[in-house]
Amino acid sequence: MSPETAPEAAADAPVPGALPEKLRAELIAFRRDMHMHPELGNQEFRTTTVLKNRLEKAGLRPRLLPAGTGLICDIGTQTGHWSAADGTRPMLALRADIDALPIPDTKTVPYRSTFADRAHACGHDVHTTVVLGAGLVLAEMARAGTLPRPVRLIFQPAEEVLPGGATDAIEAGVLDGVGRMIGVHCDPRVETGRIGLRTGAITSACDRLEVALDGAGGHTARPHLTTDLVTAAARVVTDVPAVLARRVDTRAGLAVTWGRIESGHAPNVIPQHAELSGTVRCLDLATWRAAPDLVHAAIDEVATLHRAKSSIRYIQGVPPVVNEPATTDLLQDAMAARRGASAVEPTEQSLGGEDFSWYLEQVPGAMARLGVRPPGDTGAVRDLHAGDFDADEGAIKVGVEFFTQAALLDAARRG
Repeated sequence: MSPETAPEAAADAPVPGALPEKLRAELIAFRRDMHMHPELGNQEFRTTTVLKNRLEKAGLRPRLLPAGTGLICDIGTQTGHWSAADGTRPMLALRADIDALPIPDTKTVPYRSTFADRAHACGHDVHTTVVLGAGLVLAEMARAGTLPRPVRLIFQPAEEVLPGGATDAIEAGVLDGVGRMIGVHCDPRVETGRIGLRTGAITSACDRLEVALDGAGGHTARPHLTTDLVTAAARVVTDVPAVLARRVDTRAGLAVTWGRIESGHAPNVIPQHAELSGTVRCLDLATWRAAPDLVHAAIDEVATLHRAKSSIRYIQGVPPVVNEPATTDLLQDAMAARRGASAVEPTEQSLGGEDFSWYLEQVPGAMARLGVRPPGDTGAVRDLHAGDFDADEGAIKVGVEFFTQAALLDAARRG
């Protein structure tokens, strides 16, 4: 080969980890089928079966999680799954969440949900498709002998169910043999072809709060002889966030937001019972750990001031996802290698919660925000957890190649 022809030949050579066009089309069809058949947390039986069948068709050996939904699949290990013989070569894990939300799909598209009250409105169908696609590409590399280090795929159920299906998956041993973990989350504010990334906390802690207030009811003409629970409940709603704002560092971002308040049945009767529920979110891990006691104390104080007896159910959900620096650098370099340094943009810490955080309490890792907004789209953002949410399917190829490049870089850096 002459020096003149070498560059052209190199340009035509397939890029390791690239997504073949035939597989790209299959993955789009897979995503649409999953979008049409959303399943709620711990009920993802069809989704799990479809994933299992496709991985087995590729010659892999996926294993179901104990509850019967979700699975893991190892690629490039000696026996098809991690064992003591592979112990000196810890794996990179790629994680996807497979559950949907209990909300209607309001889009008018051919792949609209076939269920009136369920939708993939958070992009989990895209996450799952990306991890499946990356797994199929990496499996082909493993067969060709060009995958330098084993990789684990984790298809996790029940991300939307506090405290998250990740806790059950960890208990089932999905992190055995894992040395590092990565994931993506769709971001409708980031254009397709780009990712959002930051070192440190990228999401917030999210807990659930349920409060019952009780006291003597009576006639609205004589509130002084009652507990006046409606007023007490209103004061809890407004005063508890104000009290907490003066008991923690403002930079911790501790926020109580109420989503439901219910009390009474008649306009001239002061009720004996009231109920409130909402969420507690914070940016800081230490404050999250202290939040239950702080919130309990603030509610009790406000309720007592209005002669109401409070009963509190504080459901601790998920801590913040805290991106480990070395893994964040790995993701940045992987995206830059595929699409150039300009394809990585800094992102702010979200107030949303993500149970990927539980994995990062155990192993180093990081999560990136995968752009799913069509390039040049200047319309209103179709936000997450909304019935009209949709993703640009061009993000599937971007995500697959982002993951395969990360796997290759991780292997090169860990040797």
